[in-house]
Amino acid sequence: MTGAGSSPTFATVLQDFFAQRLRAQRNASPRTIASYRDAFCLLLRFAQATRRTPPAALSLTDLDAPLVLAFLDHLEHERHNTIRSRNTRLVAIRSFLHYAALRDPTTLPTIQRVLAIPMKRWDRPLLGFLSHPEMTAILAAPDRSTWSGQRDHVLLATLYNTGARVSEIVAVRVADLVLERPAFLHLHGKGRKQRQVPLWTSTAARLKEWLLRIGRQPDAPLFPNRTGASLSRAGVAQRLHTAVVTARVRCPSLKGRRISPHTLRHTTAMHLLQAGVDLSVIALWLGHESPATTHLYVEADLTLKRRALDKLEQPASRRQRRRLDDRLLAFLEAL
Repeated sequence: MTGAGSSPTFATVLQDFFAQRLRAQRNASPRTIASYRDAFCLLLRFAQATRRTPPAALSLTDLDAPLVLAFLDHLEHERHNTIRSRNTRLVAIRSFLHYAALRDPTTLPTIQRVLAIPMKRWDRPLLGFLSHPEMTAILAAPDRSTWSGQRDHVLLATLYNTGARVSEIVAVRVADLVLERPAFLHLHGKGRKQRQVPLWTSTAARLKEWLLRIGRQPDAPLFPNRTGASLSRAGVAQRLHTAVVTARVRCPSLKGRRISPHTLRHTTAMHLLQAGVDLSVIALWLGHESPATTHLYVEADLTLKRRALDKLEQPASRRQRRRLDDRLLAFLEAL
């Protein structure tokens, strides 16, 4: 508690930020709250190690630009976070400081210097995806004569069919599966967005067989681990890795490839695009908030670009060599 007219402590403002701002006022999703929580756990531990101050004893002015910049460098160079992860942590800090400035205006000069820290630009790599033979080899890899092998096969087939994020697939319950025709799977996406994704007849048949092994309790996870709990994200990645290692024997093109559950999501989108499905439908299928995200698949698909190029008539103009009489121009052209 703070007295009348006194400034609130850092601990009070941080607790109110999570309890009031995020939960009560913004009704933020559990994923957003967890992401912000992780960011501040890392920041407070870093501040304790560098400033020799316990988190509960920190003040708002301790959260200054030098500390935050050092923390961001620590994430990149010592924890080996990607630039995207670094920016995500900065978003959490910025959101808190906007709230803190309202609670304690006397800290505004310090807060403004932190808010001036820019997001770091990063190179966006081309989206990696699998060919049809590669995807087929991965789906065929699990040993379906075993309980875990059947689960892995159905899990990977469902990931490929739906293009679900790994966070979405581990959250799926038996009640989210509808097998009456037309069969579909109900997915709970980012930002509480929900969508229904149709299932191929083959995927629905596999899921129907799988239900015979795990039962039809509505609240039970559709893809459990051995103890009956939901598979974790790391568990899904590990099961995919095991399948890829097996598939490499039959499909050598998989060797040296780094394949994650998100690669299957990209693969679903690319195969839909190559089959002629409209981008707006693919965006709905994947639950993209922005159409610009879906357009990245067009940029990554060289086959579509070649088809477009083949429709154009090649120019028949003669190539002329330019004369570079000026040494400075010649230097610049050679760069």
